[in-house]
Amino acid sequence: MGYVFLTLAFLALVVVFATVKVVPQQTAYVVERLGKFFAVLQPGVNFIIPFFDRVAYKHSLKETALDIPEQICITRDNVQVRVDGVIFIQIIDPMKASYGISDYRFAVSQLSQTTMRSEMGKIELDKTFEERTTINQAVVHAIDEAAIGWGVKVLRYEIKNITPPQTVLNAMEKQMQAEREKRAVILESEGQKQSSINIAEGQKQKVVLESEGLRLRQINEASGQAEAIKSIADATAESIRKIAIAMQEENGMSAVQLRVAEQVVAQFGNLARTNNTLILPANFGDLSSIIASAMTVVRQQEKTH
Repeated sequence: MGYVFLTLAFLALVVVFATVKVVPQQTAYVVERLGKFFAVLQPGVNFIIPFFDRVAYKHSLKETALDIPEQICITRDNVQVRVDGVIFIQIIDPMKASYGISDYRFAVSQLSQTTMRSEMGKIELDKTFEERTTINQAVVHAIDEAAIGWGVKVLRYEIKNITPPQTVLNAMEKQMQAEREKRAVILESEGQKQSSINIAEGQKQKVVLESEGLRLRQINEASGQAEAIKSIADATAESIRKIAIAMQEENGMSAVQLRVAEQVVAQFGNLARTNNTLILPANFGDLSSIIASAMTVVRQQEKTH
């Protein structure tokens, strides 16, 4: 009886384990009943009929990265380059992933390589490094259309490396060096041009400011001379006016005669100090006649005024 009980207990445990299926999160179990698709078990506890149902496929619903092997592609300008990449996919329909294709991973990898060769053949070598985003989008679009029947969603594709032949790399390096030297020469010439322009502009402003300063100085000097002449004229007029008034007073003429005599003597004294030869008038001995002549001039001036 003990062996029979143990056997029944063991069979019961086997039935329980065969009936209850615990599906992990982000995982899908595809169940077949008598060899035909029956259902997709969702995460959690699920029950199936032992010996009639079986779990035929197990799929992870997480995003998966597939490495795309390096391959040789020929660009539009007939240059061979080595290209590899990585593609990110996710199962969205476990039933199609089980029955739509035998190996969706292999299919996605092969389709990625063929699409990449096709896209690389449409562009020139110089554009391949600039058009990575465009190439990636084209590969994703092409694979996504084909993978609809496989129950797989292509999330993105990224090119990892683009490796041209060594001879092409050397030529590209020389081209880049020449381009850098060209930009350096252009920048230097632009700098010299700007420097010449700045110097010329500075000289122009200097000349303008100097001419403006000279004009202002001449104007100021002319104004000063005019003011000086006006002041001298006013002073002379005032002096003559006062002399005329003084002459009208008592003994005014005697004072004028004395002043004239002093001026005559002083001027002849100056001539004697500055010249070796001195010419004197014939009547210089008669000083009174000289003073009388000077006074005649003074009176004529007085009458005129």
